[in-house]
Amino acid sequence: MHVVTRFPPSPTGYFHIGSARTALFNYLFAKHNGGKMVMRFEDTDRERSKKEFEKDILEGILWLGLEHDGAVLRQSERTDIYRERLATLIGSAHAYEAEESTTEPGMKVIRFKNPNVRVTFTDLIRGQVSFETAELEDFIIARTMNEPLYNFAVVVDDYDMGITHVIRGEDHISNTQRQILMLEALGCERPVYAHLPLILAPDKSKLSKRHGAVSVNEYRAEGYLPEALVNYLALLGWNPGGQQELFSLQELIEKFDITQVHKAGAVFDTEKLRWFNKEYLGRMNETDFSKNALAILREELSARKVPFDEGVGARLVPILKERTSIWDDIRKAAREGEYDYFFGVRTLDLGKLPGKDSNKAAAREHLTQVHQLLSEGKEAFEGGSEAIKAQIWPYAGQMGRGAVLWPFRYALTGKEKSPDPFAVSYVMGAANTLSALRDAIKLLSS
Repeated sequence: MHVVTRFPPSPTGYFHIGSARTALFNYLFAKHNGGKMVMRFEDTDRERSKKEFEKDILEGILWLGLEHDGAVLRQSERTDIYRERLATLIGSAHAYEAEESTTEPGMKVIRFKNPNVRVTFTDLIRGQVSFETAELEDFIIARTMNEPLYNFAVVVDDYDMGITHVIRGEDHISNTQRQILMLEALGCERPVYAHLPLILAPDKSKLSKRHGAVSVNEYRAEGYLPEALVNYLALLGWNPGGQQELFSLQELIEKFDITQVHKAGAVFDTEKLRWFNKEYLGRMNETDFSKNALAILREELSARKVPFDEGVGARLVPILKERTSIWDDIRKAAREGEYDYFFGVRTLDLGKLPGKDSNKAAAREHLTQVHQLLSEGKEAFEGGSEAIKAQIWPYAGQMGRGAVLWPFRYALTGKEKSPDPFAVSYVMGAANTLSALRDAIKLLSS
């Protein structure tokens, strides 16, 4: 069998995480089996379907690297085909025109003549599933001959597109019985079905906007990498076994087995996604990381009129990498002034400068000595933070590390929490470090 799966979003909203996971599983299954994933827009809801949502979905799919095969099909362009198939069902007495007596009295609709049989199918994830269809009664499949409803249009599309496997969320499982009845009435072969578990919020409710970001574009804007999102979504409800967690798209294709997908809902854990993204940032080419990180930092500092120094920025990159899980972490920290002191912008509190276990006179003496040691050993700044530490460490050990290093670090940063003063000194450079020390000594002398 030549496998053909489909990704059929409704363009009535932005491309969300649930749809992305569905697209990914369809893609992985198709490619694992040497097949194709085709795409269509289920835009029968003409009022809510919008081109901006189509654009967002298409851009999201390409960003994730899940390129579909062939042209995109749109239900709105297939009205004539649906009308022909409706006529076929009416002609074979499997459907009939009926007057709507409940919601809109006097309106004519097309109803499917329910044979009231037991429908059974084998789900690749859930095993054998059965429905007694009598409770469906004669269900509506079109408002008019020119307005097919979702379930009918899907049946026609899946058959015409040669879909062999329908992989979708479990919220569609109740539609399957209706679709099988219509397929059989049209004389069409059934596809194989697989219904994925829902993606749940931490409180086990269905994931929604009230739990935070849900659209792929929001995660993209926050600075998540597509490789990280794909990797995380693949393991959301499926696990290939073993301890490995990081997989390339090609590795996922090779290992994917839809029968290993869990039946139970999968909880979406943002912190775990952040972990994945940090891992992928760590694997990023140093040049690419530096280019992206410094572009964000430069933009945010410029917006706040903080002068940016390229040399300082270049030396700051390792600290940025250590502290960054998503690109937005750099953006938020920069907006909050977290990195200002590296570029000469800091505010010192005289009361905090000496530290808890010291006083102004002692702090002034220690900073004066640190200034002298670094002035006489400026070459240490060329050797990195360890070389700077070697200049200061003996003195700090003699006088008390807390008494020396606290005012040293605070003088450079103006913050109670920051990287160690040796790393900060190296990033700032000799001139900026010595200038900051002189400012602190002057303040302690006032």
